Amino acid sequence: MANKIESAEKLAQELESCLGDNLRSLLLFGTALRGGFAPAHQDLNVLIILDDASTAALRPIQPALSAWAKKRNPVPLIFSEAGWKASTDVFPIEIEDMREAHRLIKGDDPFEELTTTRADLRQELEREVRGKLLQLRAEYATRAPDGKALTMLLIDSASTFFVLMRALVRLDGGEPAKDPAGLVEQASEIADLDKTAFEWVIQKISGATVKALKPYDVIGANYVDAIEELAAYVDAA
Repeated sequence: MANKIESAEKLAQELESCLGDNLRSLLLFGTALRGGFAPAHQDLNVLIILDDASTAALRPIQPALSAWAKKRNPVPLIFSEAGWKASTDVFPIEIEDMREAHRLIKGDDPFEELTTTRADLRQELEREVRGKLLQLRAEYATRAPDGKALTMLLIDSASTFFVLMRALVRLDGGEPAKDPAGLVEQASEIADLDKTAFEWVIQKISGATVKALKPYDVIGANYVDAIEELAAYVDAA
């Protein structure tokens, strides 16, 4: 993780040099900061908030961002300051998730005096769970015959559904657990899910040795079924 953070800090210095006073905030977020993921499954994302985020204002930082992306880093999220403050009703899940686990590198704390509502959280949660379930179901239908492809589907989708589980816990008035196992325990209790459906993927992303998945493995089927149950609960919440 240290190398990833050092690279992000170097990016921040380059952006600050190019942007000057236009840079309001730059912070890091992602599983590399949250914990519970083995290095091979960690990601580190960058949020950039500018006073002016117009295309003309972005031109000076394009070389730095291109170099960052070529190293297979996620493309940074870029907001204008006004757009960031106006996004609380659209992105409450993402905002609260970043607020909970981030590292401020440059500028002002963008979460200070920024609030989200339970109503907006519930609306986005329902939309996101339904949309991600549709995608998961389609991917499962195509990947289930191949054990390796099924393995990647569970690994690649887990972090997204953990974000949604954290939103569920917040919606229920709780504080999400830091580790994936604790989080699944919380979400399973709230939505009456089969928590064992997530045991394989939790062990896999934590770096433990797990059995290889076979074509049409019941582990994959149980995982998808549990997400179906999560979507049904959120619909009725």
